[in-house]
Amino acid sequence: MNKVKSSLPNILTFFNLSLGVVAILMTVASDAKSSLIYASLLVLLAALSDRLDGKVARKLGVSSEFGKELDSLSDLISFGVAPIIIAWKINLMVFGPISYLLVLIFPIAGAYRLARYNVSEFDNIFRGVPITVAGGVLSIANIYNCFQTLSENHTLVHTVLTLVLIFLLSYLMVSNWNIKKV
Repeated sequence: MNKVKSSLPNILTFFNLSLGVVAILMTVASDAKSSLIYASLLVLLAALSDRLDGKVARKLGVSSEFGKELDSLSDLISFGVAPIIIAWKINLMVFGPISYLLVLIFPIAGAYRLARYNVSEFDNIFRGVPITVAGGVLSIANIYNCFQTLSENHTLVHTVLTLVLIFLLSYLMVSNWNIKKV
C-alpha cells in the first residue's frame, strides 16, 4: 500500500506530461482549428493535474527531490513547449524561418525559471511567474486566437499581440518579482 501511496503524485505528474505530449501531437498532426482548441484545453487540464500532484504529495507526506525534478521536466513539456507550438501554428508561422527563433524564447525562459526554482529553498514566495501560469495564460490566448481565426476576425494585430504576450510572459518567468503562493 505504501508503494501505491508514494506513486500517486508521480502518476498525476505523468498524466500532466501525457496531456502535454498529446497536445503537441494534436497540434502537429492536424490543420483543423478545432484540434488547436482541444490541444490548448489539454494544456489547461495539465495545469489542474500539476496543481494536484504537489498537493497530493504533501498531503500523503511523500514529497521527494525525485518528484520535484519529475514535475519540472513534465512542466517544461506541458507548459513551455506545448503552448508555444500551438501559438506557432496559429499565429507565428507568418514570420517564416524567424518564427523558429521566436518560438525558442518561451521554453528557454521556462526552463531557466524551473531550474532556478529547483535549486532554491522552498518558501511561500515564487520568484518570477510560474511556468504553469505562463503556459496557462498563453493557452487561453491560443483558444481566443483560434476562435478569432474561425470567425475570420483574426488579423495581424492578433499575431503581434500574441508575440508581445510571449515576450512579456517569458520576461515575467525569469524576473525576480516575488509572488506569494496561493
